[in-house]
Amino acid sequence: MIISLVVAASTNNAIGKDNKLLWHLPNDLRFFKNITWAMPVAMGRKSFESIDSKPLNGRLNIIITRNKDFKAAGAIVVHNLKDAIFVAQENDYKELIILGGGEIYKEAMPKADRIYITRVHTVFTDADTFFPEIDTHKWVRTSNQDFPADDKHAYPYSFEVWQKR
Repeated sequence: MIISLVVAASTNNAIGKDNKLLWHLPNDLRFFKNITWAMPVAMGRKSFESIDSKPLNGRLNIIITRNKDFKAAGAIVVHNLKDAIFVAQENDYKELIILGGGEIYKEAMPKADRIYITRVHTVFTDADTFFPEIDTHKWVRTSNQDFPADDKHAYPYSFEVWQKR
């Protein structure tokens, strides 16, 4: 099974502050939906809470938490990344998509085969959550589409796909 990471990260790998995204990019939301639709998605409890604790429609939602009492209507709750991978495999999915947050990305990076990243071309110095650095000795960028800032997108950005070497 392929394990993919999906993330939007700034030039300095910032992905959030106070459990919220640092930007609003409508095209990124469409990119995200296209990649994740009908797929199993795994995310940490804090990431789940950042989307108002509502499962993403059209996807098998797997929430990873150490809290043994945590419940999430419409989602499967597991207590580690290994169990999230197991749930996706047991349901015969060919790909599991990891949605974060920072600690989950760090743990999943060595297991991942692919990274879909929206690179937001700006630096956020006040972020508190970051995506791990992509080691170009282990990963190769296979796709890149650049977009300028416009009236709906405050920052220039790129859609990138990386494959493990």
